[in-house]
Amino acid sequence: MNPQVVTFSVNRLTHTLTVSPQASLLGALRNDLELNSPKYGCGLGECGACTVLVDGVAARACVIPASGVAGREITTLEGLGSLEALHPVQQAFIDEQAAQCGYCLSGMIMMTVALLARKPDPTDEEIRRELSGNLCRCGTHLEIMNAVRRAAELLRRAGAPGPRP
Repeated sequence: MNPQVVTFSVNRLTHTLTVSPQASLLGALRNDLELNSPKYGCGLGECGACTVLVDGVAARACVIPASGVAGREITTLEGLGSLEALHPVQQAFIDEQAAQCGYCLSGMIMMTVALLARKPDPTDEEIRRELSGNLCRCGTHLEIMNAVRRAAELLRRAGAPGPRP
């Protein structure tokens, strides 16, 4: 199969890449654009380590063809905030010490951003349901729950209707 040229936006910057038809969005992000926050976990879209936002919606980058995001806006953890100005969700995860090994963290944060954009004040059940497809093998589930609650609180205090993906 012939390589394809695809143009899409990542973290508000436009990129044009030549990709093979088999290339995943995850491969393009990590290998071509050197964005290492989305992780390769299972390669089947089931663990959540590769979660990014596609047009503001949480999506598994390992199962999306790179050619399938032409014209779309992709947001990775690198596009949420900076060291000088963390996104409230990033700050909440730090405040609540919601990482042990950190492998799942990017996916958890991206899922949280998507959740709070849709539902600024989720119940514990809604948080559990939303994050149920993101696996944390270290067992920091309680800290992650606390971080999501804290992120919602930080966003409310800031008067923001929800996180900006």
